[in-house]
Amino acid sequence: MKLYIAEKPSLARAIVEVLPKPHKKNDGYIESGNGDVVTWCIGHLLEQAPPQDYDVKYKKWEVEHLPIIPQQWQLKPKTKTRKQLGVIKKLIKQADIIVNAGDVDREGQILVDEAISYCGASKTKIANAQRCLISDMNLAAVKKSVKNLKPNRDYIPLAVSALARARADWLYGLNMTRLCTLQGQKSGYQGVLSIGRVQTPILGLVVNRDIEIENFTSKPFYQVLANIATANGEKYQGKWQPSKACEPYMDEERRVLSKKLAVNVVERIDDQPGKIVKVSQDNKQQKPPLLFSLSGLQIAAAKMFGMSAKQVLDICQQLYEKHKLITYPRSDCQYLPSEHFNDVAAVTDAISALSSTLATALNKADLSRKSKVWNDKKVSAHHAIIPTAKKRATGVLSADEVKIYELVARQYVAQFYPDFAFFDKQINTEIAGGLFISKQKDVINNGWKDLFVGVNKKSDLASSTATPSLADFAAKSLPKVKVGENVHCIRGELVEKNTTAPKHFTDATLLAALTGIARYVNDAQIKKALKESDGLGTEATRASIIELLFTRQFLTRKGKEIIATDIGRKLITALPMQISQPDMTALWEAQLEAISVQSFNYRSFMSGVEANLQQLIVDVKDISLSGLPKSAPRYNKRKFSRKRTSKK
Repeated sequence: MKLYIAEKPSLARAIVEVLPKPHKKNDGYIESGNGDVVTWCIGHLLEQAPPQDYDVKYKKWEVEHLPIIPQQWQLKPKTKTRKQLGVIKKLIKQADIIVNAGDVDREGQILVDEAISYCGASKTKIANAQRCLISDMNLAAVKKSVKNLKPNRDYIPLAVSALARARADWLYGLNMTRLCTLQGQKSGYQGVLSIGRVQTPILGLVVNRDIEIENFTSKPFYQVLANIATANGEKYQGKWQPSKACEPYMDEERRVLSKKLAVNVVERIDDQPGKIVKVSQDNKQQKPPLLFSLSGLQIAAAKMFGMSAKQVLDICQQLYEKHKLITYPRSDCQYLPSEHFNDVAAVTDAISALSSTLATALNKADLSRKSKVWNDKKVSAHHAIIPTAKKRATGVLSADEVKIYELVARQYVAQFYPDFAFFDKQINTEIAGGLFISKQKDVINNGWKDLFVGVNKKSDLASSTATPSLADFAAKSLPKVKVGENVHCIRGELVEKNTTAPKHFTDATLLAALTGIARYVNDAQIKKALKESDGLGTEATRASIIELLFTRQFLTRKGKEIIATDIGRKLITALPMQISQPDMTALWEAQLEAISVQSFNYRSFMSGVEANLQQLIVDVKDISLSGLPKSAPRYNKRKFSRKRTSKK
């Protein structure tokens, strides 16, 4: 008998659908016509044992007990799902072959692996176990996955990475939460001051941004424009580019802070001759935007609809599990396997059936066009989030589900549109020894950008750092000139501007900060180590961690802005920087990723975590948390959460 162990009941039902009939439903499992059985976990059936299971003295929180580091790690069944664990244990004894059908990520891997091990599977069964990788719950996709089982042992590094993360989080979170809570009690605070290797740096980002805004002092800076005329009377403007000699009078963003210097430049170029020193006109093209990872989708939905990260994830889970309209949503990838190109016709037919707007757009699409998103080398455990080939009639989805589905589908349809093409023109003019640059862009073909016209006027959801903004496309064309041509500066013009304070985080900008955390990392070596592992938290955990910070009353909302509460600020400003800065956590993420690809090992990682924990406990024993209220205010979920998705 082959036993499939799915991560959750919905995935188990999808597997059963492709197995021979008749199907016999039992308590906790389903038997297929050929004798194979499908059972399921309900998320994690096991959890790390609490400290008191190692020693009863740890039931009482005492500074003297810290750090608590288990010598022999223990798991224990969760009370609510103990019955289902018993079902799995019984079936494992009867099975000839065990199939891990957890979700396609490190958590999905270890969630089932640890249940198999805990339930007493023999070494032979564990060694011969197989892996079923399902990222699309449609019938054809599931059938394909079931027919193409892999050796489960090939995914051991993924499980080891997840194991290291779980144990390190337990060590760090439990010990530092106990210590900070006890320190808070010394000052009269009665609430729990929870600490986490991801949640606390996220809180630190918000607190530091709030403080930066409060302490910000606006400063004037200056630009010089040259109003220039050609020999035949055509006019254009050039912007002064300060030379290296001007650097002492500029800030780190190369803005001129000296008005005297800028005025001097204006006076020097007034009514002076000039010469064209460079002319360039490049025909440039921009490829369609990459497909969505979960974070990318959450950021886009926050910008466009004001949805929180958790709300987007909840909607995605509905679209994936209940409606089967999108592929596995907890993905950090923006690419697809090459073989998925064979599914284009079926997927676009499904999109047309559900969205009349995108059906019209597909009439102009070239479905033979293969963009760069189909790239096997860029896909690892899972691929980008895309629509499935499942057809559904309009009206079956809630309004919010339609919004998210169409975001995902539009990004997919864009792959079959032409490149965005434009002329990039530049004239460099020398006047009185100074360099003045004039730029202009002309649209040749909107291409894929036509799909996003009017979708969201406030933000370009498909944009990347390389995307020209609308301001780059001048209404007035630059004149046709040649290198060496003489021109005349009619007058210089001084433009005075003021630096502006950074903005408070919103759902979109906070998520963007977490996915590009290297910008906030101080250590140069860690910045270098991050490389492609850049990110704080994972696609699957960021939403719940941000929500936890609201629940703990460390964060609150002011309109769309996310700001720290007095409790959150006091905690961050009192803690050592290593705890509140993302450097340590970012390094952990890079090392955990390295473990999953076998370029780093579990023992080295855990030894580093334990040594660092010992030092942090010494440091935090000396902090004062005076000034905190006596207790945390009661959390009002309705006040601090975004409007929930309507569900059918």
